[in-house]
Amino acid sequence: MYIFVNAIKNIGRNKGRNILMGVIILITITVSIISLCINNTTNSIIDDYKSRFGSEVTIAPDMTKVTRVMNINDVLSARKTTFKAITPQQYLDFARSEYLKEAVITASAGVAGDGIKAVDEDNNQGVIGRAIDSITGSLSGDDYAMPTMTLIGNQWDEFNKGYRKLAEGGKMPENDNECIISKELADLNNLKVGDKIKLKSSVIRISDNNEQEIKNNTVELTITGIFFDATEEYSTQVKISSLNRRNEILTTIDTMFNNFGSLIGVNAKYYLKNPSMLEDFEAELRAKGLDEYYLVSTDEAGYQKVVGPVEGLKKGSLTFMIVVLIFGSIILMVLSSIAVRERKYEIGVLRAMGMKKKKVALGLWLEMLIITALCLAIGFGIGSVVAQPVSDTLLAGQIENAKMAANQGILQGGPMVGSGVLLGRPIEKEPVPLEQVDVSVGMDTIIEMAVIALALASLASLTAITKITKYEPIKILMERN
Repeated sequence: MYIFVNAIKNIGRNKGRNILMGVIILITITVSIISLCINNTTNSIIDDYKSRFGSEVTIAPDMTKVTRVMNINDVLSARKTTFKAITPQQYLDFARSEYLKEAVITASAGVAGDGIKAVDEDNNQGVIGRAIDSITGSLSGDDYAMPTMTLIGNQWDEFNKGYRKLAEGGKMPENDNECIISKELADLNNLKVGDKIKLKSSVIRISDNNEQEIKNNTVELTITGIFFDATEEYSTQVKISSLNRRNEILTTIDTMFNNFGSLIGVNAKYYLKNPSMLEDFEAELRAKGLDEYYLVSTDEAGYQKVVGPVEGLKKGSLTFMIVVLIFGSIILMVLSSIAVRERKYEIGVLRAMGMKKKKVALGLWLEMLIITALCLAIGFGIGSVVAQPVSDTLLAGQIENAKMAANQGILQGGPMVGSGVLLGRPIEKEPVPLEQVDVSVGMDTIIEMAVIALALASLASLTAITKITKYEPIKILMERN
C-alpha cells in the first residue's frame, strides 16, 4: 500500500515531466483507439461481405475461349462448334454437391396463352409480327408461338421482400402443373382460383441438314392463387408484353423440368460452405460434364468494388496506428530514462533504507501505469467522438481513389454497360461501394486498448528500471556526492 501511495505522491511532485509524458501517452492512446475502432468495425464488414461474395459461385462462358471456336454467326445459329451449353439436368446435378451450403435454381420459358391475353399485348402487334418474321424466316409464323408471357419456376424473392403478396383465398403452388398469376392478368381474362389455363412454348432448332424446325410444347396449369404486384412493370425501355412483370406466371421448378425439358432457360446460384472449396467444386463440375469453355468463379470484382475502399481504410488506419505506437514508445522510453536518471538519488536513498529492487521497480512501474490509466480514460472519450469523422474522411479518400481507378479502366477500354438488356433479360445492377462505416467503441476495442496501454506503460518504464536497478545504493550515493 505504501508503494502505491508513494507512487501517487511522486506523480504530484514531478508535475512538469509527468504532464509531458502524459501528453505523449494521451496522443498515442487516442490515435490507437481511433485506429482500433475503425479496424474492428471494418473487419466485421469485410468478413460479412467476404462470406457473401466469396461463397456465391458464378458459372459463365469464358469468352476468350469461346470466340476462338466460333464466330458471331455460329453464336447466333449454334452451328459448327464444340461448345456445349449446360443442360437443365446438369444444373440439377451440379446442385447435388457436398461442397455446397445451398443451391437456388430457377427456370423460365417464354410462353403464349391459348385463349389468354397478356397485359399490353395489343400495343405490340407490330413489334411481335416483325419478330416472328425475322425468327421463323421461311417457316410459317402460325406454327411459332411468339412469347407474350413468361412462365417461371421457383422464383419467390419478391414475396419474401414484400413486393408481391398473395390474395386471400389463394395458396402457393405445391404440386406439379399448379401456378399463380398477377391480379392484372387475372382481371384481364376473368380468371379466378381453380381455373385452368393452357400455355404454349416454341423453340427453333437447327436440324442435322442445317434446316430450321419449330418444336412446340403445350402445358395446362391450374391457378391456385392470385397475387398483388408492386414491382415495376418494365425494367427496360423495351415495352413488349413478354417483358411486362404482370405477365409472369409462377409455378414450381418440377413443373418446368417435367413439361418443358430443354426448352427452358435455367438460372442457378450455388453457395459454397467455404470459399476455399472453389477448386474442389470446380473439379467436381468438370467430372459431371461441365464444358471447358465455362469459367467457375466467385464475384471477386463485385467484392473489390464494394469492400475495396473499406479494406483500404482498414490498412491505412492499422499502418498509422503501428507507426504512432512505435514512435510513441521510443519517445516514452527516452523520457522515462531521463526521468529516472534525475531520480537516482531518491532511488539510492530508498535502496539504502532497505527497500528491495523489486519494490523500487514496482513503484516506478505503478507511476507510469497510473499516468497511462488516466490518459486511457480521457483517450476513450476523445476517441469515441473523433473516430466517426476521421473514418468518414479517410473512407471518402479511398472511395475517390477507387472511382479514379475505375474511370481509368473504362478509358483504357474496360467494359461498359449500354442498353440495360442482355439477351432479353435485364442486367443486374452493379454493386454499390460502401460509402459510410458506422464506427463505435466496442468491448473488443476496450480490451485490446487496455492490453496495448499496459504494454506501453511497461515498455516505457522497463528500460529505465533495468538500468537503474543495476547500481548498488552506495554507488548511487557516491555518484551523487
